[in-house]
Amino acid sequence: MFRRKLTALDYHNPGGFDCKDETEYRNCIVWLEDQKIRHYKIEDRGNLRNIPSSEWPAAFQKYLQDVSSPFGEAERQEALDWLLGLAVRYEYGDNVDKYKNCQPLSTSSEKPVDPLVNLDSSSPDFKAGVTALANILKIQRHDDYLVMLKAIRILIEERLSPEAVAKSSQKKEGLPVALDQHVLGFDTGDPTLNEAAQILRLLHIEELRELQTHINEALVAVQAIIADPKTDHRLGKVGR
Repeated sequence: MFRRKLTALDYHNPGGFDCKDETEYRNCIVWLEDQKIRHYKIEDRGNLRNIPSSEWPAAFQKYLQDVSSPFGEAERQEALDWLLGLAVRYEYGDNVDKYKNCQPLSTSSEKPVDPLVNLDSSSPDFKAGVTALANILKIQRHDDYLVMLKAIRILIEERLSPEAVAKSSQKKEGLPVALDQHVLGFDTGDPTLNEAAQILRLLHIEELRELQTHINEALVAVQAIIADPKTDHRLGKVGR
């Protein structure tokens, strides 16, 4: 899940990096601070560089606080992902002219790029929005927020039956829906995700209305049977 950012930062082994290997994890943190982030002065990096020390987790926790990370030492993967995002921003800031003149990789003859690839998965707002949608849809949490977002997309696509897809393709006349007039009840921090959640809620309400219509039709049918003159409750049976 870190390969794309490690590759962008010219890490020596982006494909083989193992986040669960403690020594490799600590070495990566030190490399990020030494080469990319450089928040501490060189003489202040001793505790962080002392990788074999049992006090390293405490030094790492202090480092995360000093760089204003929203994650702590216990959230290892999230903390590393956030630091990688910070390093990428610093790398771009140090070489604006270099990256500003880069040509896009894709051309019209190539396959379309998955739009999820271009999302900043390290953004706290992005993670909060994906988590909120996952909770609404009862999707299990995953360490990679892009994987969670893809699962949300797949679930939404699979829930649309062929009948619903055919129905949605038909032209309908009606009044446009103003999303800003519907209260969502929570804020994901991202206007786009807020709109997506509002649309999902409106679709759910529409499904509930259709279900209520079917229930009403069933009640009418049952009432018609009960009110049928052929029904003799004294005999405990229906019919002649």
